[in-house]
Amino acid sequence: GLAATVYTGSEARAERLGAAVVAGTVWINCFYVRDLETPFGGARKSGIGREGGQHSFDFYCDVKTVVERTALFEPAR
Repeated sequence: GLAATVYTGSEARAERLGAAVVAGTVWINCFYVRDLETPFGGARKSGIGREGGQHSFDFYCDVKTVVERTALFEPAR
């Protein structure tokens, strides 16, 4: 799934459930606290992948290399 929230007074239960729940984000004793540098998105077939920080760059950009001969470049003969 996309996200889950676990409310508990037990730190051990929070760690166990946080690891067991299949979700892109698991909040423990809070909701929608988000650092824009961390990845956000669903798990498995939920959503379109990750976004946030480097993940957004990788998802939304098509990286291309363009090489141009200039006067500074003289190939070996």
